[in-house]
Amino acid sequence: MSWRTVVISKNAKLDYQMGYLVVRGQDTKKIYLNEIGILIIESTAVSLTAYLLSELVKKKIKVIFCDEKRNPSSELLPYYGSHDTSIKIKRQTDWDKDVKSMVWTEVVTEKIRRQAGLLQKLQKPEAEMLYSYIDEIEFGDVTNREGHAAKVYFNALFGKKFTRTEECPVNAALNYGYSLILSAFNREIVANGYLTQIGLFHDNMFNQFNLASDLMEPFRPLTDEKVYYLKPEKFETDEKHMMLGLLNEEVLIAGKREYFLNAVKLYVKSVFDALNEKDSSLIRFYTNEL
Repeated sequence: MSWRTVVISKNAKLDYQMGYLVVRGQDTKKIYLNEIGILIIESTAVSLTAYLLSELVKKKIKVIFCDEKRNPSSELLPYYGSHDTSIKIKRQTDWDKDVKSMVWTEVVTEKIRRQAGLLQKLQKPEAEMLYSYIDEIEFGDVTNREGHAAKVYFNALFGKKFTRTEECPVNAALNYGYSLILSAFNREIVANGYLTQIGLFHDNMFNQFNLASDLMEPFRPLTDEKVYYLKPEKFETDEKHMMLGLLNEEVLIAGKREYFLNAVKLYVKSVFDALNEKDSSLIRFYTNEL
């Protein structure tokens, strides 16, 4: 099972050799490809061979490229993630509007439940307000309880003056963590043979990852909690490496302890089952209560 997150942060040449990623820098290291779940190219002074890139795609390893400021800027995704991609894309385009709304309602409800759970864990009184929002959610969240909950939630975590549009270390850390989660979801969506562009609720013509933006929602509080305890006064290399620990978190899903990446895999598969079978009870959400 792939479980390792590999970060290349210094000048190096990466190539492929008999099932291994070979990192040639000051020293030469080899890492078995079957162990790698995510490869993060953090430095722009890294070169990769086309052979390696081809093998990374075959192994469905998520590759994230960072810009000159070491922020995630792009990723490597295969054109085809499954042998039956064509039929799955047809199913995706045929998903009934009511079925998508049904699943979206479950996803939003779980997101608010996870947010309320974090506030409760931190002994924030606003938790009760978020729990009350859950009871008020209507089909498809037409009254936007998600938006109302978000305002209360972020103000409870980071202060009354905090906004998600402000340029500050907290937002930089949140955005970094969310980008890591988004990449993990993109990987699983493509691996299952579906398109990331066609979402359930998100429908932005400029967003290549509408579906991942939908499905990742309940996982966002994992980033929020990490940033809350980090309390970043700056967001540079050390803080980014601390945020990478998110990918090694363990959660409980389907009655088992799973690493973050495998939990995403199980959850995404269950959402597709729910959409195709028109049964939202098939969705498997995670819990932090190990």
